[in-house]
Amino acid sequence: QVQLVESGGGLVQPGGSVRLSCIASGFTFSIYAMGWYRQAPGKERELVADISRSGGSTNYVDSVKGRFTISRDNAKNTVFLQMNSLKPEDTAVYYCKSTVGAFDYWGQGTQVTVSS
Repeated sequence: QVQLVESGGGLVQPGGSVRLSCIASGFTFSIYAMGWYRQAPGKERELVADISRSGGSTNYVDSVKGRFTISRDNAKNTVFLQMNSLKPEDTAVYYCKSTVGAFDYWGQGTQVTVSS
């Protein structure tokens, strides 16, 4: 079955960096686009960044452009989110997602808290 497992979250100071990873299994990772989403308390889940199956095309929400970088390693079935210059408003649970066939699959999420 499809599984997505995120890791790498934690507590980080404003201006700091963190790298999230999402390891996928149960499907042919290299032929599907992947996305990172986040959900802050009291807010709706939003798309942060997505990446094409080859990694050649990426998109970002305006609030993270120039600070976050999404990438993937198809040999390791892993998608990454490098987060730099973190702000308190980046605090959220971060999820990776893939749409395989007619279904959306989500990981369990990893908490990122930006606070001094």
